[in-house]
Amino acid sequence: MRRPTLPALLALACIALAGCGGGSKPGGPPAALLSPAKLTAQAPALFTATFKTTKGTFAVEVHRTWAPHGADRFYNLVKAGFFNGDKFFRVVPGFVVQFGISPFPKVSAAWHAATIPDDPTVSHNTVGAVTFASAGPGTRTTQIFINLGSNTQLDATFAPFGTVTSGLGVVQKLYSGYGDAPTPQQSEMETQGNAWLEQHYPKLDAIETASLSRG
Repeated sequence: MRRPTLPALLALACIALAGCGGGSKPGGPPAALLSPAKLTAQAPALFTATFKTTKGTFAVEVHRTWAPHGADRFYNLVKAGFFNGDKFFRVVPGFVVQFGISPFPKVSAAWHAATIPDDPTVSHNTVGAVTFASAGPGTRTTQIFINLGSNTQLDATFAPFGTVTSGLGVVQKLYSGYGDAPTPQQSEMETQGNAWLEQHYPKLDAIETASLSRG
């Protein structure tokens, strides 16, 4: 994971701004999440992931031809339960929703250097497009953003791998009162997990479960 993921590149793009159950699991994360090198299955050409959140449910349809490396990584993360309990730590209306820092510090540590190669941009960062965040070339790991506006100025750097096909209204009503405030504090999120977010940003919405609906 990288901090910050988008801000530096967004400044260059002249964006106007001032990576199993919900919540932290007392039993710890699934063991598979501690071994990123083993989670490398090829994704189906087309599949859907369903996210049940504290605000409702939305679905993401993934097209592997759009961004093969991104689609494969997303497929493996969802299948292994990476996003379960994950907080939406960045919600900027009209811009993006960002998530993908594990609730568990030891999982964040395991994935810190588990980068994937960049994909060329085939689709566009329009409303509902789902894309891996990064801090520059070759740095994509687990953080994801969903476009809430037409952000095609990001196409030169960020390659969407899917799109929200149902429940976009759910994504748009995720708690946005903190805006970008948590974003620069990603090292705290990574080293302390959800416990830190719940202490400092208690109103954030979260993913209860993420599962593969097809494929």
